[in-house]
Amino acid sequence: MNYTLIKVCGMRDAENIREVEALGVDMMGFIFWPKSSRYVSKCPNYLPQKAKRVGVFVDATIEDILQYINDYTLDIIQLHGHEAPDFIQRLRSLCGDSIATIKAFNIATTEDIDATKPYEGVVDYFLFDTKGKSVGGNGEKFDWSVLEAYRSDTHFLLSGGIGLDDAERVKGFCHPKCVGIDLNSKFEVSPALKDINKLKIFLEQL
Repeated sequence: MNYTLIKVCGMRDAENIREVEALGVDMMGFIFWPKSSRYVSKCPNYLPQKAKRVGVFVDATIEDILQYINDYTLDIIQLHGHEAPDFIQRLRSLCGDSIATIKAFNIATTEDIDATKPYEGVVDYFLFDTKGKSVGGNGEKFDWSVLEAYRSDTHFLLSGGIGLDDAERVKGFCHPKCVGIDLNSKFEVSPALKDINKLKIFLEQL
């Protein structure tokens, strides 16, 4: 991987947000899905000033998403549910060009990659996560070789169980449309609280 955007998702604690941002990550994700153990129920006392703020939603209404964009001054919207392309187009028409969009897909086989086709040209990035019991945050990797079948133009982020021991594997992964990685559960002390030392070591290895 020649160029890597680092996204750390599942943030909630103000001091932890400061510490993670100080590591130089590019994006920080805030989960606004009430069923998640990393759900952000109230705005932290500190939000990232340099890293892009990503709001993660699962089948939320347009009205709710717009409210969170306003309350948290979000830069990016990540959609992790069953949001249809026309829903995203309506949302983008209301947000304007200043808000980027990520559509997440749970991947296990090459057939799962076909689900991305209706979203070509609709979103800025795809995020490929592991298909599991939960919508996300399963802490397990999928077989990245499946992505050899991905031939579309939309850039993507690689997600799903990436941990401290995966630095060499990440560096060795090569796909022309992969622009970054998403880190979450494997770097946690507890849900929504990241282990700064582990993250620091991992980023140094990258």
